[in-house]
Amino acid sequence: MSAPTAVLFDVPGPRAKARNTAAGVVTLLVVAALVAVIIWRLAATGQLDARAWEWILYENVQLALLDGLVNTLRAFASGAVLALLLGALLALGRLSDQKWLRSVSTWVVELFRAVPLVVLMFLFYYGMPSIGITVSTYAAVVLGLMLYNGAVLAEVFRAGVLAVPRGQSEAAYALGLRKSGVMRFVLLPQAVRSMLPAIVSQLVVLLKDSALGFLITYPELLFQAQFLGSNATLGSPLIPVAMVVAVIYITLCLLLSALATWLERRTRRNPAVLTVAPTERPDDA
Repeated sequence: MSAPTAVLFDVPGPRAKARNTAAGVVTLLVVAALVAVIIWRLAATGQLDARAWEWILYENVQLALLDGLVNTLRAFASGAVLALLLGALLALGRLSDQKWLRSVSTWVVELFRAVPLVVLMFLFYYGMPSIGITVSTYAAVVLGLMLYNGAVLAEVFRAGVLAVPRGQSEAAYALGLRKSGVMRFVLLPQAVRSMLPAIVSQLVVLLKDSALGFLITYPELLFQAQFLGSNATLGSPLIPVAMVVAVIYITLCLLLSALATWLERRTRRNPAVLTVAPTERPDDA
């Protein structure tokens, strides 16, 4: 068996490996030093003292954080489902044979990719009442997440479909499948595997972007953190509250990544993919 070769770069030699190892060690040392300095400063300013964390023992504080977590997950779940659906529809539109549909889909994708998410939220919550339509903070957050992330996911879906070898679709057409059948049974099952890491990465972005809802007073985690951290009766524990909320966000992102890894392994074990060899003929079946 021949040695593995790299397509985009040469296999590093002994000196390159030594340099890479040294660079990795230096980077780890620098990061460890920065973390140590941060911990030292937190301890020196009393942010790690027990009295600075007494606020977390109050039941009302715990309920407020739980309520913020539920609202964050609610906005994320709704925004993620709608963004995935919108992204799939826009991707199909951009891959359509109809020129007008491709043009409209391209215009929509480019528009909402260019508009900042916070502008969309402000537009829905503060702008829509000027035309007689009242939108709740929850709806404004979800609509903003849907439009912005749906436009980004549309490009992810389109790129995943186009990345499938062209011979697969050509062979499927030769077997008599229509475009809908080729897309459903040949292209999409193969594209989903390659798209999964990018989809999960965008969903993680969507989860973190839900924190922008605090700008329009949506009571999610960051909004609750701002309220609790600036509460004088609790001693204004801004940094401890921010640390707790950061841990919650990191945990949610890690769980989402773990779910994606599990799904990827499961699809590899049970590949429900109709792969058509380019040289296959109907009479060979």
